[in-house]
Amino acid sequence: MKKTILIGTPPIAVQLQRSSRARKYALKVSNSDGQVRLVVPAHGAERAAVTFAQKHEVWLRAALARLPKILVPEFGGVLMFEGRELALRTGAGRSVRLLEDALEVPGRPDQLAARLRGFLKVAARERLVDASHRHAEHLGQKVNRVTLRDTRSRWGSCSEAGNLMFSWRLVMAPKPVLDYVAAHEVAHLVEMNHSKAFWGLVAGLMPEFEHHRAWLKQNGALLHRVVF
Repeated sequence: MKKTILIGTPPIAVQLQRSSRARKYALKVSNSDGQVRLVVPAHGAERAAVTFAQKHEVWLRAALARLPKILVPEFGGVLMFEGRELALRTGAGRSVRLLEDALEVPGRPDQLAARLRGFLKVAARERLVDASHRHAEHLGQKVNRVTLRDTRSRWGSCSEAGNLMFSWRLVMAPKPVLDYVAAHEVAHLVEMNHSKAFWGLVAGLMPEFEHHRAWLKQNGALLHRVVF
């Protein structure tokens, strides 16, 4: 079952998702894009699912209200880069210029978002490729390929072929947080699981990884709130 229902006024879109592993109804709100899912047990009735959602409407609206507000880049505003909020200023030339406290972006206001997206992708690739190969060398492993995407459900992934995938939005987070995600995925080149041995490898690469992991859990939604 994949169906969207509307509850309340103003209406909230709730996606019903049946799960063979679920034992009870559960409402989930995505921190990245605010999407609402209602997990329904395999033999659960749709009418009961709708009733469950209606019963928890107050909680649902409160959860949605706590999500970070959507941010559209504009000149005079700010953008987070490597954990710092940089002012967005009009620039000359053909490329984005990184200053100590600002980003100078050439072009018209309607080109700003696209130019920033391009800048972030290039910067993210440079940093993630470097971090991935550095950590892989430490473990005696080799990275096959690094790709970037604008993922919502995960910050990175690792395939058995040695291909790593990362969200380019990580370049907006503090440098050690990006480095932690690279270390996390590289550790999967050795342990394709989240066992004690896996976390031991991560700790060997980044002794303070738990701090950076916590930052991402607490603040990751801030990286997704920007609409490019």
